[in-house]
Amino acid sequence: MHIHRLERVWLIFGISMLVIFLLVLGIGTFVMGMAPPHSGNHQSIDPTKVDEQAPFNNPGLKKIGDNHYEAVMTAFVFGYGPDSIEIPAGATVDFIVTSKDVVHGFQIPGTNVNMMIVPGEITEISHTFDKPGEYLILCNEYCGSYHEIMQARVIVT
Repeated sequence: MHIHRLERVWLIFGISMLVIFLLVLGIGTFVMGMAPPHSGNHQSIDPTKVDEQAPFNNPGLKKIGDNHYEAVMTAFVFGYGPDSIEIPAGATVDFIVTSKDVVHGFQIPGTNVNMMIVPGEITEISHTFDKPGEYLILCNEYCGSYHEIMQARVIVT
């Protein structure tokens, strides 16, 4: 079989780029120890018993300090529990979220809050709400039928 000279050049170039990419990735991962960030307090629970395990057996908003709140929430098909929380302006909220069924998203547009909620994994993020208003919590991971109606609200007064 005869391969044209330009085809051979492009094949060699393409394969060389693939090898270089894999070498850089391998060196970065194994030699330099690069990996996705891991939090030191990784927690997991049994996703079939979310409602029976603390703190998800009593979801909701709890004041834990001066203008500091903890919002324990669960994601499930069609919604979040609780579906609404109300806080004063300037408050910091620690969101603690898990899923009962499938992978969900947890995003508050206009903020840095954006998490993937995996069944059995406890995911946490904090945000300070400086401006009064109503903030929408949306699912940004396709989770099944009626995904588009899955939402909750943070009301900042």
